[in-house]
Amino acid sequence: MNQWEKSRGKDQSGGHDIVDISDEMFWQERLRTPDRKGFRQLEGSRQVEGSRQVQDSVQVEDSVQVKESGLSAFPEDAELVITSVQVLKRPKHRYRIFFGAYAFEVHEDVMIKYRMIKGAVFTKAELEEIVSADERQQGYADAQTYLSRKPRTAYEISMRLKEKGWGEETINDVIGRLQAEGYLDDAAYAQEWAAQRVKLRGKGKLWVRHELRQKGVSKPLIEDALGEVSEDDEFASAMLLGAKKWRGTSGEPLDKKRKTGAFLQRRGFSGKIVSKVLRELGREDGMSAEDEWDAE
Repeated sequence: MNQWEKSRGKDQSGGHDIVDISDEMFWQERLRTPDRKGFRQLEGSRQVEGSRQVQDSVQVEDSVQVKESGLSAFPEDAELVITSVQVLKRPKHRYRIFFGAYAFEVHEDVMIKYRMIKGAVFTKAELEEIVSADERQQGYADAQTYLSRKPRTAYEISMRLKEKGWGEETINDVIGRLQAEGYLDDAAYAQEWAAQRVKLRGKGKLWVRHELRQKGVSKPLIEDALGEVSEDDEFASAMLLGAKKWRGTSGEPLDKKRKTGAFLQRRGFSGKIVSKVLRELGREDGMSAEDEWDAE
């Protein structure tokens, strides 16, 4: 089962199941377990080995006092030896690494990846690289939190990370990682969005095209996605909405036709689809073929 085969609903015509990715809870099940498994497998068996190593030097928060915190305070040319490692109560999976009177904080994955155990020696330049890796990890965690509610496009993730204050380099790294791991796929997103908006939400292709543009999906991907939605599916959706509007509209048949047509156009259905729906509804209501509706 892939990432698009959960949280399913029926289309309006009673056909096959499709994913409603506008549901905020869509990916909750998918993202429930990766915190300790999927996206934290940085180096396979090395992570397990590293975890065992760091346990010996980890202390509970507040058991060690620090005089200087932050990498800027560290001496430039000295060899820096880790004197202790302290687990923080909040936020989870973060540690404070001590170099005598100096200290800074990193995520558990970063600590394990760089073997930050008691007695390990680093230069300040190496620590700057580690801090950069930690920033990427934090940006990745922010993106995963945003993705936990429902799928997003790459553009939406980028905008979210910018709002959180992350720089372009970190954002690009996070986007690339999410795409490589299968958490971001604009093509699949656009296809599923187009299908569920037409079949479940009663939107026409014109409406869907506008929505996907706002979400930053590229034009070729949008057109490919819309091409996967058949005219029959779009007509069935428009017919369902149009019939309901027609029945709920009082007045002469021509008034019904005008109001129903305008309603369907506001929902993003093309003039061709709208005209086809109105001809069918008019025929059912006993209207003559000459009473055409002007899509303009």
